[in-house]
Amino acid sequence: MRIAMLSDISFILSLSEPVITVFDLALSWRDIVLGVGGFFLLTKGTREIHAEVEGFHERLGTAKASYAGVIMQIVVLDFVFSIDSVITAVGVAEHLVIMVAAVIISIAIMMIAATPVANFVNRHPTVKMLSLSFLLLIGVALVADAAHFHIPREYIYFAIAFSGLVETLNHLATRRRATRRKKT
Repeated sequence: MRIAMLSDISFILSLSEPVITVFDLALSWRDIVLGVGGFFLLTKGTREIHAEVEGFHERLGTAKASYAGVIMQIVVLDFVFSIDSVITAVGVAEHLVIMVAAVIISIAIMMIAATPVANFVNRHPTVKMLSLSFLLLIGVALVADAAHFHIPREYIYFAIAFSGLVETLNHLATRRRATRRKKT
């Protein structure tokens, strides 16, 4: 599903002739898809951050669902996460082959590492917040691209790598402090 969506979106992104003008900004289908995708990521990231900070997930009750309802929820969630990963791939790379490779690699990594990563994120909620901030970063880059303001991808890669390094150092420092406390 993700590769098919990626191919469709990549085709649309090749349509660069203006189809609408908003104020003085001529928008193509590519610009519209990037803008909508960017706003989707910004909305999703902001809502998830809000839910984490406000504890919304913890207040949800347990509801009984039918088997068909559960299957439908899984299909819808897979579609939503497909949109998320496809839009992120489009926001990070510019060539279809690279996007497809990224999506395939991410699916493989997801299948192998889903449980360990979920356990790690549950133990370290700052990692989830950092990941959500990356969604916001990619969303801003997509909206900027749609508005014909290109942010060099190297800046985005650097920001992600730097943030990941800082988070890693925080975890190492926390682990070291915990080890020192145990010794005393």
